[in-house]
Amino acid sequence: MPRGQAAKPIHGKRPLQEQHALPFLRETLLFLALAGILIPLLQRLRINQIVGFLAAGIVVGPFGLGLWVDRIPELKYFTVERGAGVNALAELGVLFLMFMIGLELPATRLWSLKRWVFAGGISQIALSAVIIGVAAFFFGNRAEAAVVLGLVLSLSSTAVVMQLLTERQALNAPLGQASFSILMLQDLAVVPLFILLSVMAEGEISNLVPLLGITLLKSIAAIALIYLLGRRVIRPLFQLFARQRQPDVFMAITLLSALGIAAVTSAAGLSMALGAFLAGLLLAETEYRHEVDVTIEPFKGLLMGLFFMSVGMQIDLRQIADSPLWIPLSVIGLFAIKASVMSLVFRVGGFSWGRSVEGGLLMGQGGEFAFIIIGYALAVNLLDPAVGQFMMLVVGFSLFATPPAARLGRAFGDWWERRHQAQAADLFSTAGPQLIEGHVIIAGFGRVGQLLAQILTAQGIRYVALESDARLVGELRSQDMPVYFGNAARTELLRKLHADRAAAIVLTMDHVASTLHAARAIRRECPGVPLFARARDEKHALAVKKAGATLVIPETLETSLQLSALVLQTLGMAEIAAAHVIQGERDRRISLLQK
Repeated sequence: MPRGQAAKPIHGKRPLQEQHALPFLRETLLFLALAGILIPLLQRLRINQIVGFLAAGIVVGPFGLGLWVDRIPELKYFTVERGAGVNALAELGVLFLMFMIGLELPATRLWSLKRWVFAGGISQIALSAVIIGVAAFFFGNRAEAAVVLGLVLSLSSTAVVMQLLTERQALNAPLGQASFSILMLQDLAVVPLFILLSVMAEGEISNLVPLLGITLLKSIAAIALIYLLGRRVIRPLFQLFARQRQPDVFMAITLLSALGIAAVTSAAGLSMALGAFLAGLLLAETEYRHEVDVTIEPFKGLLMGLFFMSVGMQIDLRQIADSPLWIPLSVIGLFAIKASVMSLVFRVGGFSWGRSVEGGLLMGQGGEFAFIIIGYALAVNLLDPAVGQFMMLVVGFSLFATPPAARLGRAFGDWWERRHQAQAADLFSTAGPQLIEGHVIIAGFGRVGQLLAQILTAQGIRYVALESDARLVGELRSQDMPVYFGNAARTELLRKLHADRAAAIVLTMDHVASTLHAARAIRRECPGVPLFARARDEKHALAVKKAGATLVIPETLETSLQLSALVLQTLGMAEIAAAHVIQGERDRRISLLQK
């Protein structure tokens, strides 16, 4: 080429120096730098990561340092001036958030927690939505806006609550399980909520019911088809690629499943987030569930941080100056309404008032999906821009307020239990001489515990019972029964009952986690006392046995043995012979649990 001649494009392509850099490269580098600094720093300071990423988003967003770029041009390297730059990446955060939620929701787990998932979750959403919606309408919002705000603000933050429960190792406790169940229903409710918003955006409010019905039928049909076909494809696909034992291949097929099904739902007119949720739900029922969870673990924190940082970038703190009183009052009001409703739901479910209030304050905030749903409602003109931005601020500040609110709730719950156990201790001291030794402690005083107590009383054997349902304790105490409010996993309470001198301790609770916690605590405090336990099935029985129980009886085992005895007798076997066969099988099964 002659000197001085300009470089010409080859086959219509631009010269190398004219090629654009990767899209949103500066925003991506800024986020990765912040994540590398923030994640270890927040862990060291024990600050909730979600709150930290929200704050970082506010600082580096267009309403933070972005406001000073014109005056100090160098700040452009430390801020995101365009929302599109981070929103494109944050959409991946939303998809993987829904994918991870689906991965935690196998059908068996949903069914085992059905009472809290459906009864507790639906009650909480319905009550909260009605109260918040009426309040929104009272403050001058349109009917459509009031419906949107009531439903949106009835949801809590799965990410924040789950992280707080995990940090204090309370996820497997009864309150943690109940909270997780309600959060599951809230996550499931996001799907019909998106459908409702799309119907409201397309039609008049008077045609809402028929439009919603038609849309729901179409959506249910599409979801059912994707789910049924996916069950036939997902497992064989993973079996094919898992044989190669290559982590990069497994990673590729995991991402393909999540994003591929999300693309299918998008093509069907549904949200991509719903597709990601379905992908997680499908994988949750396979043997690859835990491997997938481990595979995406490195991306989980980054994508969640990216999502919450993008949320923080949408918050304009300057609006606080316009509403310096109403924003904090609205945050307090949101907590007051939701905490009251949550506390009532937990109380009706059998928790003490102390633990009910603890759960209410833990889940009194707005949820992360509020930002997505409010943004969609603004785009389709269901919300006024001023109202939408105001509500984003309220939800954002409610997330900031959650950690201290949760600490306050836990302190109140502990205080309540200490207070009532102090009252119980006075009762124990009155009955103390009768319970010095040789008594039986029954932990859990439902139908099984009460039947055991009747048999012991008939035989002249002294017993004392513990029950965590304060209402039931009050009813039984009025009948002069030795039943006290308390948790058998608390060592202080075990000492008050002289558990180390008891003839035996029997666990009759029907809650899996409660039985395990109690078995471990009793075995630590009373290593030589015989400990008998009731279990739901043999899998539960093995876990309780490993926790320290002397003997565990699975309910399903006894039911199966009794049914088998009836069948054998019906087929002509003598009653004595049938009883001998059943006893042999019972001894064999129980001996396996004793190993």
